[in-house]
Amino acid sequence: MQRVMVIGATGYLGKHVIKELVSQGYNTSALVRSEKKISGFQSIDIQEVDFLNKQTLTGMLNQTDVLISCLGITRQQDGLSYMDVDYQANLNVLEEAKVAGVKKIVFVSVFKGDLFKKTSLCAAKEKFVSKVKESGLEYCIVRPTGFFSDMSDFLNMATKGRVYLFGDGKCTINPIHGKDLAIEILKQIPFNIQLPKELNIGGPVAYTHKELAELAFKSLQTSTQVTFIPDFFRWLTLQLGKVFLSTKTFGPIEFFLSLMSVDMTAPYFGNKRIEEYFNEQVESKGLKK
Repeated sequence: MQRVMVIGATGYLGKHVIKELVSQGYNTSALVRSEKKISGFQSIDIQEVDFLNKQTLTGMLNQTDVLISCLGITRQQDGLSYMDVDYQANLNVLEEAKVAGVKKIVFVSVFKGDLFKKTSLCAAKEKFVSKVKESGLEYCIVRPTGFFSDMSDFLNMATKGRVYLFGDGKCTINPIHGKDLAIEILKQIPFNIQLPKELNIGGPVAYTHKELAELAFKSLQTSTQVTFIPDFFRWLTLQLGKVFLSTKTFGPIEFFLSLMSVDMTAPYFGNKRIEEYFNEQVESKGLKK
C-alpha cells in the first residue's frame, strides 16, 4: 500500500483525510506548522515544519509515494497571504517532493477555479495548479464546490436573526461534507490507472442560496427572515473593497461575493446532507432558543 504524506492536515478537510487514511490502513504522515492543532492520531508520523522555509522541508518527504495537499487559507492570518500559502508554501513542498522521488500529488483546489482567477484566493491556487501540471508527477486536481463548513455563514447569519442574499437567491450549490470528500480523494491515490486528472465534485444535493437560508432557520427552529439585496450592491462592494480594505480583510469577502453570483453545482458524490450538518452545529453550540 502506498505511503502517503498529507499537508494542510490541521484544517477542516485535512483532518477528515487523515482519519480516512488511518481507517483504511495507509502508512500515513503529516507535515504541520503546529502539532498543537492536530491530536488523536498517535498512529501517524507528524512533523513540524515552516512551509515557507525550504530548509525545514529537506528530507521530510523521503519514502513518500503520494502527497495529498489540502494546504491553503480561508481566513488570512499571521500576516500571510494567499500567495504565500496557497501558492508558495505548496510550491516549496512540491519541489521537495520531486527531489524525494514522490510519484503522485493530489491537490485540492476550487470548482470553477479558472472562472475566479481574479480573486486573490483562486489566483494563488490556480498558479500552483499550473506548477503541478508542469511537475512531471502523476497528479489529480480535486475541485470541490464548497465544504459544509463554508455553509456555516448561512447559519451564522440566521443565528443573528436575518440572512442577507444578493440577487434573487436562486444560484445553486451542492456543498460536500469533509468525510465524503476525503473518501473520494483517497480513491485518487493509486498509480497508472484510468483516473481523472481533474475531479469536479460536489455533495449529493444541490440547494439554492434561498433554500440554504431556509434550512438554517429550520435547524434553529425560528421563522425564516431573508432580505434580498440587488446584485448591483454585490458588484459595488467588490469594487470598493479593492480600494478601501486591506488584502487580509478583503480576500475572504472577495471570494464569497464572487461565488454568490454563479451556479456552483458539480457532479454528485457522497450521502451527507447539509440539513444534518446544520442540526449538528446547532446542537453542539446550543443555538436553539
